[in-house]
Amino acid sequence: MSRPLGVAVVGFGWMGQVHSRAHLRVRHHYPDLPVVPYLVTVADPEPGRAEAAAGRYGFAAATTDWRELLTDPRVEAVSVTAPNFLHREIGTAVAASGRHLWIEKPVGLTGDDARAVATAAEKAGVRSTVGFNYRAAPAVAEARDLIAGGAIGRVTNARFRFFSDYAAHPDGALSWRFTRSHGGSGVLGDLASHAVDLARHLLGDIESLVADTVTVIPERPTVTGAASHFSRAGGPPGPVENEDHLHALLRFAGGARGVLEASRVAVGEQNTYGFEVHGTTGALAWDFRRMGELSVSTGADYQSQSYRTVFVGPEHGDFGAFQPGAGIAMSYDDTKVVEAAGFLRSIADGVPYGPTLDDAVAAATALDAMLTSVRTGRWEPVGSAG
Repeated sequence: MSRPLGVAVVGFGWMGQVHSRAHLRVRHHYPDLPVVPYLVTVADPEPGRAEAAAGRYGFAAATTDWRELLTDPRVEAVSVTAPNFLHREIGTAVAASGRHLWIEKPVGLTGDDARAVATAAEKAGVRSTVGFNYRAAPAVAEARDLIAGGAIGRVTNARFRFFSDYAAHPDGALSWRFTRSHGGSGVLGDLASHAVDLARHLLGDIESLVADTVTVIPERPTVTGAASHFSRAGGPPGPVENEDHLHALLRFAGGARGVLEASRVAVGEQNTYGFEVHGTTGALAWDFRRMGELSVSTGADYQSQSYRTVFVGPEHGDFGAFQPGAGIAMSYDDTKVVEAAGFLRSIADGVPYGPTLDDAVAAATALDAMLTSVRTGRWEPVGSAG
């Protein structure tokens, strides 16, 4: 029989809403979960936002100070969806309080931040997961199985691309995302962290890399109060302090080569996230915007071997928890429900399911190596980045 688990959400922008919906929906898709979440407290410093969230989603309490929820005995687990610069402070405090942690990527501004949160969770013996939700897509699960099973032979090269246009307009508000102290490395922490996690999830550890970045829009209008990814503003201009676009070459420990690109200013691209993986006998390709489709090229023809489209179904990943037959669309929010289910199972079973804080540390270490490479102009080993 399932037992109730009190949860809190820190930060109630778009991602805080996504986490809250996942907590509310997870029991519908995974009725056999041994623990079932209920919403206790929501914390957000923006005046009125937490109270509005409590009324809309059914939290029992609301506060502007996240520290208050760490004294509430009803709260056993916390979703941290606050801005990047707060991840280390909040994440370590949640873990130290003995509460389980679901935290959004990139888990701080640097590899040191991610390691601090991971160390705190390990020391406290709490369970955790990280918001690398694209690996939860059933087509990605199928791609991983095909690669591991040798369906495309030995992987030779791959491309991972995360392009978005949310910051393409020059009047996009100068929110915390564009400052070094609050947003860290810009598009690296925002989108490239997802790309690195997908690359590692499919192909294993990255051994070394070389990277280049550019800030395409050097100034943006300032804004007062909270602002989303897509907000426009008309205040005095201020400097953009971090990166708009990244491209990198990767060498994987298994011998494959890769290209990784990420942009927040790619005009014409709305969440063009995905990958192409080539092997000695075949290839795979996936586009997030067609989340339920996997392009597969397998066989023994090599030169004239085209792709076919596989529509994922109940036999692939967690698809069966959402839809009964192949070709029925899933959504972004569904991937967060998968993430929530893994988090709750990890709390009940005491073993990790889904992405872990170790994965966050690995991704952050790769991002650190990219920034080092930009400075040095050289290939950098990932393991020693700092």
